[in-house]
Order: sequence, then C-alpha cells, then structure tokens
Amino acid sequence: NIIPGVSGGTMAVSMGIYDTLISCITNLFKDFKKSIKTLLPIFIGMLLGIAGLSFIIEFLFNKYPLPTGLLFIGLILGGLPTITSRLKGNKFGISNGIIFVLFFALIIVLQLVGGDHVTTLKGSFDVVQFIKLFLVGVIASATMIIPGVSGSLILMLLGFYTPIVEQVSSFIRALISFDVASILGGTNILLPFGVGVLIGIFAIAKLIEFLLNRFEGLTYSAILGLIVASPFAVIMSLNSFTLNISTIVFGIIALAVGLVISYNLGNE
Repeated sequence: NIIPGVSGGTMAVSMGIYDTLISCITNLFKDFKKSIKTLLPIFIGMLLGIAGLSFIIEFLFNKYPLPTGLLFIGLILGGLPTITSRLKGNKFGISNGIIFVLFFALIIVLQLVGGDHVTTLKGSFDVVQFIKLFLVGVIASATMIIPGVSGSLILMLLGFYTPIVEQVSSFIRALISFDVASILGGTNILLPFGVGVLIGIFAIAKLIEFLLNRFEGLTYSAILGLIVASPFAVIMSLNSFTLNISTIVFGIIALAVGLVISYNLGNE
C-alpha cells in the first residue's frame, strides 16, 4: 500500500485471499466473530508493514531497484492462475476484452501522468483540511481494495503522498518520545484521513461484492486487466538502475522467489 506502482488489492488477489477479505469486511457486523478472526491478523500485518517494513522496502527499492521490483512482479504474476481460474465457466466475449483493455490502459495512463506537486498540511485543526483529508482517505481506501490501482500513486497524483508518509513517520517518533504537542498535531492530520480510510473500505467492499455477485465475468476481466498492467507500472516507477550480471542474476532469483511464494499461497 505504501509503494508506488504496487497495489494492496493486487497482493490480496495474488495471495488468494481477496474474496474472503471482501466478504469479511461486508459481513463484519452480520458475522462479527468469524470476520474479526480473519481480518485481525491481516490488519495487524498491514499496520506492522506500514510502520516498520516500509523503511526496509523503501531502502531496498532505492538501493536495489530492479531485484526488488522483480520480487513484487513475481508476487503479482504468481497469483494469475488464481484469477484466471475464476473466469472458467464464464463466457469471454468482446465486452470482456474491451473491459480488460480499458482497465489495463487505465493503470498505464495513471503511471505516465505521475504526480510531482506536494500539498502542505497544517498541524493545527482546520475544517477545510479535515474534509479534504477525509475524502483523500476514502480514495486511498478504494485503491487499497481495488486490485491493480496503487494507493501511493493516486496519493501522489493528489499531492498527499509525501505529507502523509512524513506525518506517519513523525507521529511514530512522537509516540516513542511521548512528544504530546507533536502527537496532537499528527492526530489533526491522521485522524480524518484514517476515518476516511475506514469508511471507504466498507463502502468500496460493498460495491465490489455487488459487482462480483452480479457481473462476475466482467468484474474479473477488469481485475485481470488491472493486474496484468501492474508489472509494467512497477517497472515504470523504479528509480534508474545499472544493468550488470549480478543485478540480472539477483533479479531473476527475486522474480522466481516471488512467483513461488505467491503461487503457493494462492493455492492454499
């Protein structure tokens, strides 16, 4: 969710937990105990990943961009058999092909557009900023759930990626040092964003569930288009790198590792 070009929804599909995740979110209050049992470890993992692994992954992307990118591409591609199996039994017509191409093109266009402007956030309470952050949180949650769409990339396009990431880091440091002023300032920014994310997750999950129930073939055609485009988005988002024997060898190994992990998890 924090790496431009890599979608949390794509990872969920590739790992074979997407349908379960959507079902648990939409039925949280109807089947609370079962849903929490599934969702709790996933969200704990997400929080740990954002708070801790983000630093490691960003370091790897900056230091070893190609092998790291290929690892994620392997994780994405290893889940393709899981997705294509969902299309079996559905008639694949012209409409499916059009949907696939449109959603494939969407990811490539978003990646080409990029985002360079950065929004400045106030540490003090501001009603307009509160509403903006809430809406950005809703959009961010949609990109977490919709496969192929990178939440980080969308936040970059909106100009909120850098300030949100910096605020998360600052908030964690403030909590560790118990800097009350910084904690309160961070809350003014992260609270509306977080509330937007939570509400958006439920709303978008309901929409995805409806589409999967009513238009399964077309929905999975769109998901397939988003996911097939994701490796291109990952490569396009990489920093410049030098090709040499060691980079190529480690890249191939990383790709293979990603494929094996994702394929095996998707089949469990």
